[in-house]
Amino acid sequence: MSTEAAKEPSMLMQKEMIARNYEAITSKHETGRKVSSTFVPGNLNELLMCFDIVNNLPEINAIQAGMRKASGGYIMEAEKSGHSEDVCTYVKADIGQMSKGNIAPNGKPYPDPDVLMLSYTGCYTFMKWFELLREQYKCPTLMLHVPYEGDGHSTKNMRDYIVKQLKEVVIPGLEEVSGVKFDIDRLRQYLKNSAKAEDDLVWCLEQGKHKPSPIDAYFGGVYYIGPIFTAFRGTEDAVKYYEMLRAEVQGRIDRKEGPLTPEGTSFNDQKYRLVVEGPPNWTNFREFWKMFYDEGAVVVASSYTKVGGMYDLGFRHDPDNPLESLADYCLGCYTNRNLPTRVDILAKYVEEYEADGLLINSIKSCNSFSAGQLMIMKEVERRTGKPGAFIETDLVDPRYFSAANVKNRLESYFQMIEQKRRGGGSKTVAA
Repeated sequence: MSTEAAKEPSMLMQKEMIARNYEAITSKHETGRKVSSTFVPGNLNELLMCFDIVNNLPEINAIQAGMRKASGGYIMEAEKSGHSEDVCTYVKADIGQMSKGNIAPNGKPYPDPDVLMLSYTGCYTFMKWFELLREQYKCPTLMLHVPYEGDGHSTKNMRDYIVKQLKEVVIPGLEEVSGVKFDIDRLRQYLKNSAKAEDDLVWCLEQGKHKPSPIDAYFGGVYYIGPIFTAFRGTEDAVKYYEMLRAEVQGRIDRKEGPLTPEGTSFNDQKYRLVVEGPPNWTNFREFWKMFYDEGAVVVASSYTKVGGMYDLGFRHDPDNPLESLADYCLGCYTNRNLPTRVDILAKYVEEYEADGLLINSIKSCNSFSAGQLMIMKEVERRTGKPGAFIETDLVDPRYFSAANVKNRLESYFQMIEQKRRGGGSKTVAA
């Protein structure tokens, strides 16, 4: 098997985009551009671009370290300095990487950020993480507090509260850091680009309803969401990327083909259609994915591809209501929604995508996703009549990926689906 995964044109374009962004981050001292650190859910990329600020995302840096097999050493370094085994491994990978020279994927050191931009959308760990970064870098920290949708919906008061913070705290703070005056028309143009890209992304994800599915909405999905969830939403590059991705997906539909596997073959023999809840494991990503397509299992919908925005529920960034649109985006992120709403979303996916069941990958160190997942699984089973399964890995800690254990649980789950098809009862595979 080749060690180099096969890549489609859209993946190659995304790779070039990511490389350019890392170059922009690490060449800060030569170009004079300011750099922010921010997170994926609720990120304000379009607003940051209005101030010519380069967007650096610690989560993505941790993922990159995990896929390069470097995160394990960083995590152990963080634990040596006193961080608990139960702390989010994204945090520990980031902290450990700082103590090891803080080298970016392009081989150059990350510069200190000029501003920490924290848009708080449901993950308390983000707040503690930025407290550590503020202590390390001693730079301005801008906090956008986003109310939790505890009742399952947002209100006008919530939106107004966020807009007030944008006007009184975030925008003035970014003006001060960057020296650039805010131009709302510039923001409108970026939001227009965002909406166009979001249309194409949603179209691509919804093609999982086809049989065979032309996409894998979990392992392939992490590539599909990359540009729109990170430093590229609002850019012309993102618009072009999603036009390219849409053309590729349409081509597979026309040829009645499944998605491309890392080996470069079309995954056409799809025996099982799954909905998956929770993030993937990054340290063994390709091995994890192979366990699925070797068994003929394709993921037709997932919650992780919605962590940076629930566009498939109808939201689009709106250039006619720019600040209000940013507020609505932050409020609607998946991790800012309560558990009954998540159950509704997942049950809807199982039914609309004609899935055989719900698989939960519970992440050991991620409470934002893992809290309540057994209840979610049982409730989705009850509503849909389809069996659920439960496996456990971690984000970027290789110590918590047991290939034999995961493979055994998956095989048991696929046997359960076969039993269900033959008229057997619905059961649960639990950790």
